[in-house]
Amino acid sequence: MKRSTAGIILFSIIALLLYAYGGKFFDAVWSFPANRPVPLMVILLVGSGIFMTVKLGFPQLRYFWHGVRVTAGIFDNPKDEGDLIHFKALATALSATVGIGNIAGVATAIYYGGPGALFWMWITAFFGTTLKYAGSALSLRYREIDAKGFTAGGPMYTIEHGLGVKYRWLAVSFAVFTVICSFATGNAIQSFTVSDQIYSEVTQVVGTSHWLTSKFALWQGFTLSFQQIFSGLAMAGIVALVIIGGIKRIGSVTGFLAPFMAIIYVSATGLILLSNAGAVGESFRLIFQMAFNPPAEVAGVGGGAFLIIMNTMMWGVKRGLFSNEAGQGSAAIAHSTAKTKYPVREGTVSMLGPFIDTLLICTLTGLVILTTGAWHHTEFYVTRIDPSFAGELLNSSLLTSFAFKEGLSWLFAYGDKIITLAIVLFAVSTIISWSFYGDRATEYLFGEKSILPYKWVFVTFVFIGGIAELEAIWAFGDAALGFMTIPNLLSLILLSGALKRAQVKYFSQKHVPYKNK
Repeated sequence: MKRSTAGIILFSIIALLLYAYGGKFFDAVWSFPANRPVPLMVILLVGSGIFMTVKLGFPQLRYFWHGVRVTAGIFDNPKDEGDLIHFKALATALSATVGIGNIAGVATAIYYGGPGALFWMWITAFFGTTLKYAGSALSLRYREIDAKGFTAGGPMYTIEHGLGVKYRWLAVSFAVFTVICSFATGNAIQSFTVSDQIYSEVTQVVGTSHWLTSKFALWQGFTLSFQQIFSGLAMAGIVALVIIGGIKRIGSVTGFLAPFMAIIYVSATGLILLSNAGAVGESFRLIFQMAFNPPAEVAGVGGGAFLIIMNTMMWGVKRGLFSNEAGQGSAAIAHSTAKTKYPVREGTVSMLGPFIDTLLICTLTGLVILTTGAWHHTEFYVTRIDPSFAGELLNSSLLTSFAFKEGLSWLFAYGDKIITLAIVLFAVSTIISWSFYGDRATEYLFGEKSILPYKWVFVTFVFIGGIAELEAIWAFGDAALGFMTIPNLLSLILLSGALKRAQVKYFSQKHVPYKNK
């Protein structure tokens, strides 16, 4: 069966399921099976990460420094095939991962799962680093170079070329869910968060009864304001200006935005943690304690406590995946564009992603929320620790904004504005990078002529996200993430032997900086 035919059939099936069952079908992705305390997705992600880590000999520990040296450009050969140098390939992948997940995602994990969710985010990142290493190396090995010299790579090509044509259905499944995920996780969620944050800022100035912020109902249960419409249109326009230019323009923009936004965000979190240095140790104690030992006086003992631990684990793994995309396979599409003839070399570069994204930036966000006491404004705190707490419940980016405002109050009164700036920069760069992922998946399914129509649909979803409702967008995005992950993990396990042999061969060679050749 042709890729395009299989793709149309799968898109149709998904549309029918959505029509017939609504969001309930997609909610089941992270709760299946319903009668078991540990969701299947958690088992697949953590289990695959452990298996690959052991089989490949803990590459995230042994080859991490080599990845740093490669990223620094000392092995860059301008004559190698590919679109982007190692640094820009990493920047593009990071721009898709360092985003709303680091701000709103961490806050949501703590809101529902408590401080212990951070521990499970770390576990996901540690073992997920191997998954990202494996996926990126294999994607570069099995990539295609078209007639114009541009790359086409990613798990869909890895599956079809590495496992054979008989597995094309699995490759098509990955590509279809990548397209869907690009509209939801990599697009609408980002746009929604920006719109929601800007709306919150504007209402602080003009109130909620102004013509700009006053919400009107389009139908029952759905309201919006002119502010949201303007935000959606502005975001859509900015994204359109960048993505129509292709991967080289995307690489140039993300190569600037990724380091710039990371410096601003990390500097601000550093100031907050320095001012609350005495609470950092207690925050780490809370993280480890609540990962395995939920509040006994509320949670109870036995099965009740175990279910709470599982809930914390699920939110940590789910938001860990949303944050660093390790195991999902999307970042491998960006890393497959690298200018190198050594697949394992680019694999080591990709390992820096989860370290920067989750182990560094997500941890800093979580510590700010904990050390400032902002986490008291969460559902977990009120239901599990102090039901008498009368403060306002804050979720998503609003919780992080509150934490930054509290944490920087000793310096100035507008710490929350840093979150607004970070959200805009993070979201724009994430949307831009995800447009490339969906672009590659669309070309795989329907050919080069489909790319431009895809981009305009993608831009339309930027606007839709700006006016959509939070719960629906997050639920559909989480489901798409889960569906993408399954075929990618299966291909990594089946090709782990080939990668092991390539790894041994690569590191048996002497690696000389290009300028010394």
